[in-house]
Amino acid sequence: MSIFTIKSSINNPPIPPLVKGGKGGFERGGSVGISGFTLLEVLVAIAVLGIAVTIILQLFSANLRAITASGDYVTASIRAETKMREILDKEISESVYSETTYDGYRMDVSITEVFTDRTENLPVRLFEVYLTVHWTEGLKEKLMTLRTLKMVEKEI
Repeated sequence: MSIFTIKSSINNPPIPPLVKGGKGGFERGGSVGISGFTLLEVLVAIAVLGIAVTIILQLFSANLRAITASGDYVTASIRAETKMREILDKEISESVYSETTYDGYRMDVSITEVFTDRTENLPVRLFEVYLTVHWTEGLKEKLMTLRTLKMVEKEI
């Protein structure tokens, strides 16, 4: 044996074969106290973490869409209520008209006299006011309708 082979075997001892460990994994030789994760355990942990992160991001995305939609409905209802108050505060007569706001909301207004047979002998007239607000969200058109009645005195 040469000196070179003796030095080589001293610095680099041979690796013992894999043996079944007592904790369900494989250990080198009979080494006690050396622990770690196998590649399979690491891959499974990363896969589970990836699935969890994906689910959480989808929940955030759904919440953001819901917040946007509710914001559109709140804005539309505020615009509709403002327009309805504007209509009810002035003298009204039967009419149908439509207008568009600066931010893209279209309002269709229909005012009709109702229950004329019932109010014929009364000193009042009854008007039904329909107000429909239209807006677009993406490719879909959304709408909201408000309806109310207004009673006015008959002109003598």
